[in-house]
Amino acid sequence: MAGKDDILTGSAIDDALAALPGWQYRQGALVAVYKCPTSAAALELIAAVGRIAEQQNHHPDLDWRYNRVIIRYVSHDAGSEVTRRDVKAATSASGAAAAVGATAEPVTST
Repeated sequence: MAGKDDILTGSAIDDALAALPGWQYRQGALVAVYKCPTSAAALELIAAVGRIAEQQNHHPDLDWRYNRVIIRYVSHDAGSEVTRRDVKAATSASGAAAAVGATAEPVTST
């Protein structure tokens, strides 16, 4: 569970995003869109993100569109703010995306 001390300021979010290629801050959350080589690879990414969520006890919002997966992290238990836990989860999800051959695309909507 995230506490007030875990909430990131705007500059801390910017610093975190500098180390998270493909991730953006949109509508109060960390968001990435990953294009996968196939629809099956997109499902592999979703399964991997699900395993990460269970391991970290932090669950993102996911949207699957054929070969694209949209991942959105925000800590609802911290007043729907971005926390260090969101950055950790996004970092892990980025690794999972790379493992299935997914590439980040610009976030155009969430």
